[in-house]
Amino acid sequence: MSGAISPLRILPADTGVAGVRPSHGSGSGFLDVLHSAMGDMQHLQGQAESKVAGVLDGSGTDVHTAMIAVEKADLSFQLMMQVRNKIVSAYEEISRMQF
Repeated sequence: MSGAISPLRILPADTGVAGVRPSHGSGSGFLDVLHSAMGDMQHLQGQAESKVAGVLDGSGTDVHTAMIAVEKADLSFQLMMQVRNKIVSAYEEISRMQF
C-alpha cells in the first residue's frame, strides 16, 4: 500500500515484536520508532509535493489525489508535532524534579 500512513505503535520494550528492538537501558527502541515515524512523515511530504507538482504541470494527476496526499502529509506532521510537544513536556517535568 504505497502512501498509506503506518500507525505509530507504542509498545513495551520487552515485547519482542519484529521491527522493534528491545531496549536494554539504552532507549534505542524508542529512538528507532521516532526515526521511522519521521522518515514516514518525510516520505508523505515528498509524495504530496510530487502530486501537487503533477497537478500544476498538467501531467495527469487529479486534484483529489493531490489533496488527499497533502492532507495525509499534514496529519502526519501534526502527529509528529504533538509527539514532540509531549516529549518536551516530559523533559521539562523531569528537569523540575528534585533528587
